[in-house]
Amino acid sequence: MVAEGVEKLVNSKSKTFFAFCFCFLVGVALASGFEWEIKFIYLEILLFALAALAIFYWDNRKSRALFLAIFFLTAGLARYSLALPESGENVINHYNGRVTTISGVVASEPDVRLDSVRYVVRARKIVNLDKEVEGKIYLTNPLYPRFNYGDELKFTCELKSPKPRNDGEKVFRYDRYLAIKDVFSVCGYAKIEKISGGNGSRIYAGILEIKAKLADKIIRLWHEPHAGFMAGLLYGYRGGLGKLNEDFTRTGVTHIVAISGYNITIIAALLIFLLVRMRIRRQIAFWIIASLIVLFVIFTGAGASVMRAGIMGILVLLARQAGRAAKAGNMLIFAAAVMVAQSPFILLYDAGFQLSFISTLGLIYLNPVIAKYAAGMPELFGLKESALSTISAIIATMPIILYQFGRLSLVAPVVNLLILWLVPFLMALGAASAVAGFVYLPLARILAAVAWLGLEYIIRVVHWFAGLSFASMEIAFPFWLTFLGYCGMIYFIKSKTRDLKIKTEAGSDS
Repeated sequence: MVAEGVEKLVNSKSKTFFAFCFCFLVGVALASGFEWEIKFIYLEILLFALAALAIFYWDNRKSRALFLAIFFLTAGLARYSLALPESGENVINHYNGRVTTISGVVASEPDVRLDSVRYVVRARKIVNLDKEVEGKIYLTNPLYPRFNYGDELKFTCELKSPKPRNDGEKVFRYDRYLAIKDVFSVCGYAKIEKISGGNGSRIYAGILEIKAKLADKIIRLWHEPHAGFMAGLLYGYRGGLGKLNEDFTRTGVTHIVAISGYNITIIAALLIFLLVRMRIRRQIAFWIIASLIVLFVIFTGAGASVMRAGIMGILVLLARQAGRAAKAGNMLIFAAAVMVAQSPFILLYDAGFQLSFISTLGLIYLNPVIAKYAAGMPELFGLKESALSTISAIIATMPIILYQFGRLSLVAPVVNLLILWLVPFLMALGAASAVAGFVYLPLARILAAVAWLGLEYIIRVVHWFAGLSFASMEIAFPFWLTFLGYCGMIYFIKSKTRDLKIKTEAGSDS
């Protein structure tokens, strides 16, 4: 039933629509890459003219397609233009460079680091000017006193415009990273006065309260670094990992403690295989895992990055359910266009989005090619599926990882194969342990002890491989080489898919 719905949605008549989605993405990419700041009024006029030309030449299929393609490309330019910071006395970034007293509300879950807390504050008023304003501020403050989502704060500081940071040989676009959060003003270490609380969404505040209680149970059931590790598995927290975080980086497995499409897509692919092997119908397995992904997204706060990761995971499930990579790829292009329309800066400046998108493409297109060559391998309780999914995601994301982070983990394939199969079971055990902690503590401790064995196994494997002198190496990987890498990968997939199709057809004819 799900496969039939996907089939209807992405049938041959809708290929043009997905091509237009791709044109929109190209428009956003061009505007982002060249940082074009075109006045929206000019783009608006151009969009109107292109729409008129498309209607005028509607009966000419080629002309209509050409004008509509340019229309959607221009729409991408326009969307980027609209995402740039506004100007005027009613927006907070107008006051960058000045010392001001501001009142605003904490608009999202505080980001707790080892030495500080980062708050995204939605500004309400410039107190010293008695002027209402809009916009967000990225506020960095010490660990204590701690403030929560929905707290209304008053603070005085010098607002600044975020600037790119020179990180060795590579420039980190810190300004664009914050633009993803719709933030164009930063403030550091201000004296803060809490005015009131409970000014946010009650639903979101309730989710964060549940997360806080869960975090308390995790701390009671495990010691560090196991507690931080389990928190990372369940909701992406990385504050308690310490040196283990560097070990994860050296061995290329940081994705297991990050809420990303890279992680969710691999786990979703593994889970659906395991459920099918347990003789659960594929359609029922799809709904079980899709429901778990939705619950996971809601539980972790339904932030934009988490929602994107969940969408990528569900798209992999759809690809496995429909069994047609081309159509699943079209759905992925559409999903990417929707995400980029919501936040244009993620396309070139959000490494998490890029890894999620490309790893999903790898599981949709590269995985079937590799699976054909591994047809004779034994299943071994899902280890084969885990290995194929992991290798597909690693190969697909390697060029972008080298470009974005400049580090190649030589042991990543082996370490991922050794530990990734265990992650879904540890997540289930961890969640069960925490829930049992609210009901019957002795049962929670038993489950936690079993989970500890798995956590300890992963920690020891990661630590041993991270200690190898050749575990990782620094590589300067320019954009042009990344582009060529993906061109070569696309050629390989297309040629191998065609060769395998020819062999299959030849075998059936004989």
